[in-house]
Amino acid sequence: MSFSPGTTESQGGAAASPMPASGPLADFERALTAQRDDAFAALGARFYTRLPGAPLPAPYVVGFSNAVAAQLGLDPSAVADPAFAAFFSGNFTRERSPSTMSHATVYSGHQFGVWAGQLGDGRALTLGEVEHDGARNEVQLKGAGRTPYSRMGDGRAVLRSSIREFLCSEAMHHLGIPTTRALTVIGSDQPVRREDIETAAVVARVSPSFVRFGHFEHFYSHDDVDALRTLADHVIARFYPQLREADDPYLALLDEAVRNTAALMVEWQAVGFCHGVMNTDNMSILGLTIDYGPFGFMDGFDANHICNHSDSQGRYAYRMQPQIGYWNLFCLAQALVPLFGAHYDIADEKKRGERVVADAQGVLERFKGHFAPALEARMRAKLGLEHEREGDDALANKLFEIMHANRADFTLTYRHLARVSKHDASGDASVRDLFLERAAFDAWAADYRARLAHEPRDDAARAAAMNRVNPKYVLRNHLAQTAIERAAQKDFSEVERLAKVLERPYDDQPEHEAYAGLPPDWASSLEVSCSS
Repeated sequence: MSFSPGTTESQGGAAASPMPASGPLADFERALTAQRDDAFAALGARFYTRLPGAPLPAPYVVGFSNAVAAQLGLDPSAVADPAFAAFFSGNFTRERSPSTMSHATVYSGHQFGVWAGQLGDGRALTLGEVEHDGARNEVQLKGAGRTPYSRMGDGRAVLRSSIREFLCSEAMHHLGIPTTRALTVIGSDQPVRREDIETAAVVARVSPSFVRFGHFEHFYSHDDVDALRTLADHVIARFYPQLREADDPYLALLDEAVRNTAALMVEWQAVGFCHGVMNTDNMSILGLTIDYGPFGFMDGFDANHICNHSDSQGRYAYRMQPQIGYWNLFCLAQALVPLFGAHYDIADEKKRGERVVADAQGVLERFKGHFAPALEARMRAKLGLEHEREGDDALANKLFEIMHANRADFTLTYRHLARVSKHDASGDASVRDLFLERAAFDAWAADYRARLAHEPRDDAARAAAMNRVNPKYVLRNHLAQTAIERAAQKDFSEVERLAKVLERPYDDQPEHEAYAGLPPDWASSLEVSCSS
């Protein structure tokens, strides 16, 4: 297939089933096609290609989020509609008129630090956007078939990766971490080749916007300043209208990206989450976690942990994530440079350029001022320290050091620290047992107890506060793998059960205690890669 942005192509295949004329699903579909003047789809053909989804044979529902349905104003009863699976696999998109047909967007980006040129939605189609309770969200089908930007790929996602994205995006939301969300996973027995033969699936993901750093890089790389400005104006008008009053709205947009990305890096580091593919095309302009490919929550803490088996150089290791976030912001700033400085009263082009660069660098440098204090505050909260004192940062870093040396479980270490008493070692056992070098933990615990002596809260109040910021349940790889293996046998109960557990990550759920335990030995052999 040969495409360029703006063209419309049919992907052929069997005819789509008739769309129901009435009911919750039909109402939702009509809402999606009611295009608004300030929607991304209104930007014009330079930004996307309209095309239908490729038919997915015999689709079936694997997972469904009632909460996301409610967010979209979709009656959850729609999932029982026989047409539901067909609709959210993309099988109905071919019935639409050219002006309301689904679309794939074009963008570019740096992948693993190297300029990759034109990329784009290689397997994702945006159906449109809906408004409910004053909030607007785009709905996108990931895995709906080849697009102009597939770069020789098949345009499909597999059941394995789709379940992981569905579960993790919802888990991240309930952890309080900015993220895209997922409405449903639709499966099919259609074979798809990755390392092995797997089956196809589509995940319907939801976000206020899917605009990435790479969208801006694309038009910068093509020296299309008009399109670059149009895109930036769209983001400002939709999400940051107050920036229109700034001296330089585009520099202010960069400032928002710096602030939001720094905040996101704090959230990731604080729960031991590793993204795995922090390419610029996988960075949200809104500071959302986006594109769940190879990712993972750490079990045993390793500051150098690499969750992506394809990342042989460790570029996206856990400890590198804040630095990579900053590097990606630099790429965004470079892409926005042609828009900066319109208000400067400087005739000399050289001096004007120097001023632009200096101002952009000044905004980028704010990343450190946002990130470091916020992470320190988060670590104090994780340790139950209500008031800042000298030495708190060293205490937190020392814990990281002995956790790293002992590969102590990240989630359980912080969760069990809530049991430590400020008075004696009577509550140390459950966290102490996570460390092979007990003497190292005992020495740290003595310093911790001395610090707790300066805290006004009693043990019970401190423990309750710690348990509100240290999750008990995260999407560990082995939990996801179990759900995937059962789903491959058409047993979707574990997907549903796990999703429910992850809706309450900070609560004790005695009936689900097994989901909060140490991973089994076989979990260490699990690998995720870019094929995920």
